[in-house]
Amino acid sequence: EERSSYRKIFTDSARKLNALSSQLGSCIEKARPYYEARRLAKEAQQETQKAALRYERAVSMHTAAREMVYVAEQGLGADKTLDQTWQEMLNHATAKVNEAEDERLRSEREHMRVTQLCQAAEARVQTLQKSLKRTIIKSKPYFELKVQFNYVLEEHKLKVTQLEERVSEVKKHYSYTLQRLEKISEEIHAQRGSDHSENGSATSFKTRSPPIGAEAVILTRTEGGHCGAHNKSNDWVDSQEAKTQEWVLRHRESGWWEGGKQRPTSGVFSDSTSVFSFKTIASDLEKCDSIEHLGQLSDSISLSGEEEERGKEGDGEIRRADQENAKTWEIEKQEQLIKQHHRSVSL
Repeated sequence: EERSSYRKIFTDSARKLNALSSQLGSCIEKARPYYEARRLAKEAQQETQKAALRYERAVSMHTAAREMVYVAEQGLGADKTLDQTWQEMLNHATAKVNEAEDERLRSEREHMRVTQLCQAAEARVQTLQKSLKRTIIKSKPYFELKVQFNYVLEEHKLKVTQLEERVSEVKKHYSYTLQRLEKISEEIHAQRGSDHSENGSATSFKTRSPPIGAEAVILTRTEGGHCGAHNKSNDWVDSQEAKTQEWVLRHRESGWWEGGKQRPTSGVFSDSTSVFSFKTIASDLEKCDSIEHLGQLSDSISLSGEEEERGKEGDGEIRRADQENAKTWEIEKQEQLIKQHHRSVSL
């Protein structure tokens, strides 16, 4: 922004000065030597002031050095034993006097030279002012406007220089910060690598491969909290047990097993069907599958049993006795299967 402002002011000032120069004509070029002489005279005057300050400083240093020499001579004269300390002090003060004298002479010559230049510049200014009086008066607006623009441009140039220095400092600080961050990142990566290698070597002999199957399910549950997972598994087992008991009681009342049995002597086909049905139920229970398909299986078996019962109602008391024995055996078998199912679910 400061640079763009500086360029804008510079462009506007050049445009205005060109317009004023075309308006005033050739008097500007005729009066330019006078204003140039004034500029040189002003610079010579500033140099004269600086030379005068340097000369005054050299004179004061020369005076102080001479006072030190005087003090050292007095101390050395009072001490008749010629103390080494006073001798060193006198030598040091004498050297300072010589240096101050050289600086005073050099400053005096410089001051005289600059003063002569300043006087010559002032004389030239006076001469040009007398010879170009009318031209100077006519071109005065142009050079006054130029001085104003130069002052504004110098201020903006100073601001731009200061901002450039600040930007350079900020860039250096930013570069240093990036280097520090890169170093910290490398240290973190190195630390992580060392920690990973240490942890890998430490746990390679202590850990085992991840679990699979039912063990994975149990471990997953225990990760969420031993108490909560244990309570959830117990609730699930209780619900499954209640559903299984309800299913057994419902189908026991409906007599689903009666149609699937014949007498041991004459019902070979029914015995094989019953055994097959119990094997199917046992396999389903061992697989810990859902209970819905067991209901469907029991319904199909009960339907087939009812059809066989309609075709064999004339067997009589012998079949009823056989069925009672088979019923007792099936109840015991079913209770064993239920216990096995509960055990598999709990596992």
